[in-house]
Amino acid sequence: MGFAFSADEIFALAEKIEKNGAEFYRRAAANAACSDARHLLLDIAGMEDGHQGLFARMRRELAETQRFSDTFDPEGETAHYLAGLANSRVFSDPEDPLPVESNSCSHDLLRKILEFAMGREKDSIAFYRAMKELVETDEGKCRIDDIIREEESHIRMLKNEISLLDQQ
Repeated sequence: MGFAFSADEIFALAEKIEKNGAEFYRRAAANAACSDARHLLLDIAGMEDGHQGLFARMRRELAETQRFSDTFDPEGETAHYLAGLANSRVFSDPEDPLPVESNSCSHDLLRKILEFAMGREKDSIAFYRAMKELVETDEGKCRIDDIIREEESHIRMLKNEISLLDQQ
């Protein structure tokens, strides 16, 4: 089955991905032996929470024409497909190498955490760019660009954090 999505469906997916990200960083923080790493991970989780809230607000503000897909889907397959995507993308790999069990609160450990988070943001941008091609309306595509711009701002913030860390 070929899928075409509404902007509303992509925003719902974005909310779920951000929720998964926040949960991922909180789990990592719970395992962190180093308090600086734990605080950094919790800060990043909070940023993911903020993104989830922003995407929820943006979703509520969608025009009616961006809320529904014209694709015939009486079995609700699209919703199941999107739920599977959200649960299998970006923050799903249990083997993700976050070295938080280290007792050392080194500059290197904190940098690795920031670089890891930046990599996940880049992965999500690539994912949204691919999903954008499956959105039916031009105005819906523009709203997906809003998600991408927000994720890009998160990358800039993480790069700034790395620069600040490197200056210490």
